[in-house]
Amino acid sequence: MLAAQVFAVVIFVVMFVLIVTDKIERQWVTLACGAATLVIVFGILMHSGTAMWETLNVRTIFTPGFWYSSENAESSSAGVNWATILFIGGMMIMVEGMARAGFFRWLCMLLAKLVNYKPIRLFITFMIMAAVLAMFIDSITVILFLAAVTVELARLLKFNPIPMILSEIFCANLGGSATMCGDPPNIIIGTTLHYSFMDFLKNTGAIAGICLIVVVIYFYLVFRKEMKANESADVDLSTMPSPGSAITSKRDFAISAIIFGAAVTMLVTHARTGLTVALIGCVIAAATLITSAKHVGEIIKKVDYKTLLFFVGLFLVVGGLEQTHILELIANFIGKVSGGNFMVMIAIIIWVSAIASAFVDNIPFAATMIPVVQSLAETMGVPLSTLAWALALGTDIGGSATPIGASANVVGTSVAAKNGYVIGWGKYCKASAPAMIIVIFICMLMIFLRYVIL
Repeated sequence: MLAAQVFAVVIFVVMFVLIVTDKIERQWVTLACGAATLVIVFGILMHSGTAMWETLNVRTIFTPGFWYSSENAESSSAGVNWATILFIGGMMIMVEGMARAGFFRWLCMLLAKLVNYKPIRLFITFMIMAAVLAMFIDSITVILFLAAVTVELARLLKFNPIPMILSEIFCANLGGSATMCGDPPNIIIGTTLHYSFMDFLKNTGAIAGICLIVVVIYFYLVFRKEMKANESADVDLSTMPSPGSAITSKRDFAISAIIFGAAVTMLVTHARTGLTVALIGCVIAAATLITSAKHVGEIIKKVDYKTLLFFVGLFLVVGGLEQTHILELIANFIGKVSGGNFMVMIAIIIWVSAIASAFVDNIPFAATMIPVVQSLAETMGVPLSTLAWALALGTDIGGSATPIGASANVVGTSVAAKNGYVIGWGKYCKASAPAMIIVIFICMLMIFLRYVIL
């Protein structure tokens, strides 16, 4: 077992290093390391077909509990989380349908018109919009369209878009922490630990809502002079494009809005209806493809298959750490360091998650930490849900601190750079790193007050 443990750790470290260096596309890194885990760790060293099949976890797809959950239903949380992959894939297809119909650009232009194209009002409105949209749609998609529209408005209204893009990125990551479907780490946490959309909304959502108020005030104070200077720019508002011009097809727009509304309804009520996120993902994908029959090929081509393959390989590597009991050892170590003090455990999880996620992809970190908090809850006798909320908030918000901490950050800064607005590490971190520290500190205090002290 020692040799298997050593190789499982080595494979995991190699995977992380290769992901951080970004020399090879990350989906090939995780798939190669996942294959190495199956062959070397499970096959050659452990001689365990059971460990291999438990990690591949294909059998769960053919169980009733995978598609419909009841109070007595049980499903495996080990190995590849196929529910996460199907749900994210379904959401990707829905979002592509909405984007093709012009939904996101229409929404941005409509809000801009409602605030009379005033830079400060736009600044605050787009921050709030980024957070709200990211509660239901992947933050990468939110920033992709929001940053592009921000640059377009900046050129028309003659202001610097960098402050808005930086604040939008942070708010999108913060909004993503509020719900189960807002950020990939939350999807993994929710599907693995069987927490519903409403579980997240009542817990991380309540905390994120309070933090959003603080963040809006913070970024306003940081960039108020720069944004106020833009208010005096002489702009002819009659040249502004109408929101309706963003809609490519009224029929497709209406259908995509209905599907989005249905997806939100199913997510909000899935704990009561018993519909699993895997089934919801498949239903919204099927509805999008059926109602967009003429554009099926175009939509399917735009799905981010690289991310889905990345998840498969990632789950295989983490499964190697789980099957060799490495994650139990890490949990025991955290328990010893904390001295069994619940508040210290929470502080360790939320701060380590935040700092680590600022420099490495928060998705593999979250996937690695879930079995750790499970083991910690079992061995120390502390509530698993509280540790899960600390992990979710730490990984989601911590990634906002640097340009590489989350995928939304990379997308937002790339869109800005392509349009001639380069955001360097210094500019980015000067604004966002202090905001991350403030928000994580508030999150920690609120978790203490709500789940430990009161």
